[in-house]
Amino acid sequence: MEKILCVMLVLALEAGLGMRAARLRDFRVCRMAEAAGIMRTAQFSWQIESGKHDVRQTAYRILVATTPQELGKQGKGLLWDSERVESDETLQVPYQGRKLPRKKDIYWQVTVWLNTGERVKSPVLKFTTGLRLADWQAQWIGISDEDKVVNETGGCRDLSARYLRHEFTVTGKVRHAMLYVSGMGVSTTYLNGHQASEDVFGTTLSGYDKTVYYNTYDVTALLRKGRNAIGTVLGNGYALGLRREHTSFGLPRLMAQLVVETARDTLVISTSDQWRATGKGPIRFNNLYTGEVYDARLEQPGWTEPGFDDSSWGHAARMQAPQGSLQPQPCPGRRTQMTLSPQSIRKTGEGRYLIDMGQNMVGQLRTRLRGKAGQLVIIRHAEMLDPYCPDSIYTANLRTARCTNTYIPASDGTFTFQPQLVYQGFRYVEISGVTAQPSPKDITGLVQYDQMEKRGTFTCDNPLLNQIIHNALWGIKGNYQGMPVDCPQRDERLGWTGDRVMGCFGENLLLDNWALYYKWLRDIEDTQLDDGHICDICPPHLKLYTQNVTWQAAFVYVTYMLYTHQGDVQAVAEHYPALRRWMQYVERDLMQDGVVVRDNYGDWCMPPESKELINSQDPSRITEGAVLSTTVYYDCLRMMAEMGERLGLHADAAYYARLRKGIKEAYNRRFFHPETAQYSNNTVTANILSLEVGLVPEEYEERVMQNIVDVTENKFDGHVSCGVLGMQHLMRGLTRHGHADLAMKIVTQRTFPSYGYMIEHGATTIWELWNGNTASPAMNSGNHVMLLGDLLLWYYEDLAGIRQMDGTQGYRHLDMKPCFPDSLHHVKASYHSVSGLIKSEWHREGNRLDWHVEIPANTEAQISIPSRFRVFPCTGKGVRKVREEQGYTIIEVGSGSYTFESER
Repeated sequence: MEKILCVMLVLALEAGLGMRAARLRDFRVCRMAEAAGIMRTAQFSWQIESGKHDVRQTAYRILVATTPQELGKQGKGLLWDSERVESDETLQVPYQGRKLPRKKDIYWQVTVWLNTGERVKSPVLKFTTGLRLADWQAQWIGISDEDKVVNETGGCRDLSARYLRHEFTVTGKVRHAMLYVSGMGVSTTYLNGHQASEDVFGTTLSGYDKTVYYNTYDVTALLRKGRNAIGTVLGNGYALGLRREHTSFGLPRLMAQLVVETARDTLVISTSDQWRATGKGPIRFNNLYTGEVYDARLEQPGWTEPGFDDSSWGHAARMQAPQGSLQPQPCPGRRTQMTLSPQSIRKTGEGRYLIDMGQNMVGQLRTRLRGKAGQLVIIRHAEMLDPYCPDSIYTANLRTARCTNTYIPASDGTFTFQPQLVYQGFRYVEISGVTAQPSPKDITGLVQYDQMEKRGTFTCDNPLLNQIIHNALWGIKGNYQGMPVDCPQRDERLGWTGDRVMGCFGENLLLDNWALYYKWLRDIEDTQLDDGHICDICPPHLKLYTQNVTWQAAFVYVTYMLYTHQGDVQAVAEHYPALRRWMQYVERDLMQDGVVVRDNYGDWCMPPESKELINSQDPSRITEGAVLSTTVYYDCLRMMAEMGERLGLHADAAYYARLRKGIKEAYNRRFFHPETAQYSNNTVTANILSLEVGLVPEEYEERVMQNIVDVTENKFDGHVSCGVLGMQHLMRGLTRHGHADLAMKIVTQRTFPSYGYMIEHGATTIWELWNGNTASPAMNSGNHVMLLGDLLLWYYEDLAGIRQMDGTQGYRHLDMKPCFPDSLHHVKASYHSVSGLIKSEWHREGNRLDWHVEIPANTEAQISIPSRFRVFPCTGKGVRKVREEQGYTIIEVGSGSYTFESER
């Protein structure tokens, strides 16, 4: 018999620090904290932070003006005064004022009213507008020599860097200067010897035949009265195509416009064929796959500063503009976000050293080395050591990618080198050709990915679970390279859609990827054909149009992630017509008798029966393609109906519901065996997908789940048997049907196949294959994230209990409900959602449970405690209602900090 010793609802933090005045924070314009180049319209977001309980916004007012002073006047000079709006909305509030002036700093301020009686005002905030097409005076320039392309063995296209420069005179004191720069390729721009931005590769990549982005930088501090210089080094990136079979958009090119305001006039400096150019600088070759060759003997000191003698340079060539429309970049660029020092350095031969960075990372290596004039210093990168020769790096899994940077010293002695136009994915580095052993302070790993903040934290008392999420985080951020790529090291690095179908949801719990994924939706839509078909790889750096629903469904899933996690209705409205065309394409061209019959990739990367195989040869392990494609499309119909309903497209929503009904009937006729409650050949993937997307008749759900449990326990000894598609639902499916401990058993295995097996064999990221250490190097990347499936969602939603209620968006309505698995005793997690910081921390020791939660202002939560920890009637600030339901005590609360202490 359970005896209640203590159940307390502690309304803490209402004294001292907890009583601090409410404040506003996390301001965004168009999804970005530092928005630049905004055109047409804007959307405003903010968060409320308060130490009080049950705090809600009741109204807001937004002011927008061209100067901070006009905001204070609140008069006719305002671009927009929303006036007081009775609303609790804090996300993506649309600008509804006068037409935004171009090329201007725009200032805004929001005031909110709270139910506590407080009136809270933000600081004055700023965003910058961009250029309209008619404002551009610049020309696309570059070097047009086709013979600069070198096709090396393996088919990779190497290219010498282009150096472009121009000098100009500013006659007065610089009051304000903005640089607008677009590049097809990768680039770094300098003003008077200083980088114009911290972005490491310039304008983000795209499908240049559809969309070309430009950046907007405030460079006021870099200019001066008198003579000035601007210079850009331009590399290939994805412009020319990294390999012969890749899409070629043409040679790299640049377009830039510098607008300088002085007290006397406005000066416009634009790229033209009057700029000077050379392809004979120190970067002789650059290709993301092969690396960079830097010949210091060809350095031209001072080329980005005024007074440089460029008489040996030629004129830049006018280049044809890319076919794509010119748009402001909708997401932050890639930057160096942290640095790593080597874990060890050891000599492996004469002049050759092996460096272990201790972590599989993505970015660049900055080195300080000693060499001889003209003698090649070769820097090779790899993820692993050769298992048969531990003094050598393992490069077979890089395939044709060399991942090698070469430096040629101009003189004997010490030099510093960091590649400029390429990045590598690596843990180990082999340096040869140097005359002295480098020390740890001579080696710095620059970790580079799209600029974004970390949003989630998670720790628990199981070290393996902690290491798995560590590996996941490093894998995810390393694969954010202007797009979500599949891998960052070998001859691929492409935006494969299938890798992010469900993964995008979990990734968003770790990193603020809102703007990046919004940009990727444009990449995806840009590939759409007239019949609705989209490419499997976006942007289409390799054009691959298959009849594979499960990969292309990422278009729907990512849109739905932005809608549910970020409350981004605008993204839904913007892409809905294209989404509908794709749904129609599948229904029209890929369905027969109510079932989607086409599939290309199967349950990709499922564990094979032998660790030497890439793909299983055992038919009993392989899930039928039509099962995969139909379940995924059925799930897409659910999401499309929900999003269509939100947009007021009720006829669409009703149509999707009818289509779902017909598919469910046809699917069960074809694949379901009611006598055994099995789908198709009874793989875990076939059963879990059918169950979790809602295709299983309700009366069979428990039996279908029991089949999943039996196959997992008896055939696979408590190990995973799913590939990419089955993993998208496995962990949450098991847990929510009462098998949390089996889910824990799967995740904490240390033998093949498991995440623990990867870690036992040295992984610090997530492998492409469950057997990545033994499979063919044709496909054994050490840094892929597609096998994560729904794992991160399971960490946060089921272990920590941080999830939002079904049918809600933006984490305004929370359903806090951990599963409390028997083998876990402590979980501490936080998620900084778009509505504020959510925390959950629980400890369990013996029969005692302590659980602390924090709910952000302007949100509400339903907190579910298993009835075995019975709760006294709760009253007090923040508590709205308490009820018993289906084995849980459910407490409805507003915002605030709450602690529950109980024993049974």
